[in-house]
Amino acid sequence: MVPTADDCLLVTGATGLVGRHVVARALKSGWRVQALVRSASAAQYLADQGAELVIGDLSDPPSLTRAVQQATLIVHCAAKVGDWGPVEDYRRINVDGLRVLLDAALVTGQLKRFVHISSLGVYEARDHYGTDEATPPNRAGIDGYTLTKVESEDLVLDYVRNRQLPAVVLRPGFIYGPGDRTIIPRLIERLKSGQFAYLGSPDKLMNNVYVENLVDAIELAISNDDVIGEVFNITDGRLVKKKEFVETIAKSAGCPLPSKVVPLGVARLLARVLEGLYRLLGKQEAPLLSGARIKFLGLNLDYCIDKARRQLGYTPRFDFQDAMRKTLEN
Repeated sequence: MVPTADDCLLVTGATGLVGRHVVARALKSGWRVQALVRSASAAQYLADQGAELVIGDLSDPPSLTRAVQQATLIVHCAAKVGDWGPVEDYRRINVDGLRVLLDAALVTGQLKRFVHISSLGVYEARDHYGTDEATPPNRAGIDGYTLTKVESEDLVLDYVRNRQLPAVVLRPGFIYGPGDRTIIPRLIERLKSGQFAYLGSPDKLMNNVYVENLVDAIELAISNDDVIGEVFNITDGRLVKKKEFVETIAKSAGCPLPSKVVPLGVARLLARVLEGLYRLLGKQEAPLLSGARIKFLGLNLDYCIDKARRQLGYTPRFDFQDAMRKTLEN
């Protein structure tokens, strides 16, 4: 399907990295766009671009009912993210809030497409070499975020089967791009302080995806009528080694190239000790080293996107080097 003047795209999590790029692309394409945001003042820049602001939150059911009244298309980017904290805190937003959103959207009787942004984090925390969608998610999870991302996928796909929800699930890897306020700024801080160390081999692959490549996949999930109920891995296609990823950022920031390596076995032992200590002390913040961070920085994260290429028509337009240059320029 191609959105028409009668369609209205609702983007949840519209002030996040993915959401703001979805909003910008849709407005550029001439679509009517509503942005679900928690604060109008913090999202004025979206209104300045032409988006209609809808105040709401996944933890506020009545606000979600109001938000979907005009939506014919929904791109669901909102989620509680992180690698620490009680699972129930994540489930309340990522699963319970999603259920309210889906129920409200289906009641309107006008929903044409629901694109659910999940994560490659749903797979088991191990080395991956070409893992595709035939591999089932890890329902044990290693933290509240990844576990509830699996549960949210299950919920969406159950609604597809039993309630005719016209949904597509996308599983992006590590998302980077202009406007990132978390991972890359923190990495630069650690590089500048000399505290960065590789966890295990620097030659293991990242699961990188540039935000504009992901938005391309989202557009395809909306426009392609033959992919309802499907799940797709999404990456840049050319995955980069941890070394290329880190050194590209270090050179751009004028930092010395890091060389310290913590053996993976040592890192895992330290993570277990720190996680146990932080739980014992009731710490609210995540420890410096955790199982989730080892997964991101220490494992080989090579996921196959052949299904997305074949069924979605997805072809990553931006290579990592050009994409990271655009990211660091902003």
